[in-house]
Amino acid sequence: MRLMFSHVNTAEETAEVARLAAEIWREYYVSIITIEQIDYMIDKYQSVPAITDQIQHQGYEYYLLHNDGSAVGYISARQEEGKLFLSKFYIGKEYRGRSYASQALAFLEKLCKDRNLSHIWLTVNRHNESSIAVYEKKGFRTVREQIADIGHGFVMDDFIMEKEIPVPH
Repeated sequence: MRLMFSHVNTAEETAEVARLAAEIWREYYVSIITIEQIDYMIDKYQSVPAITDQIQHQGYEYYLLHNDGSAVGYISARQEEGKLFLSKFYIGKEYRGRSYASQALAFLEKLCKDRNLSHIWLTVNRHNESSIAVYEKKGFRTVREQIADIGHGFVMDDFIMEKEIPVPH
């Protein structure tokens, strides 16, 4: 199945991303971090006001992933220092394992090539073994580790992974 990528521009699209975020994060992360941290992070990073601020003031681009008219996930990225930072990359539980991650990464690689960006980089929770395995299979490698204090006594304990994108000459 071919995915469609729509650039998030409207309040309705932003609300759809926030809805997907709340649903996916609560389902996926409950085995990795506490529900209290999940709720805190959704409110701080993936609520409608947070997403709106990221788009309008922080240079983030959000894309909804659609299949047959249904939103199956979303990605968020920001161009910085000649690289693309992949901030968010989520696919709904019932849509995993259908090559959507591969199609989304191909979409991001094309974005990099179109913009002459040399790498895609991301942070991933060090206990998120299934996502780490996918990224490694797709050519990402761990370049360092990072523990970030995000407030309220919560930290993000992450690997920073990166993939080099061959720039056409």
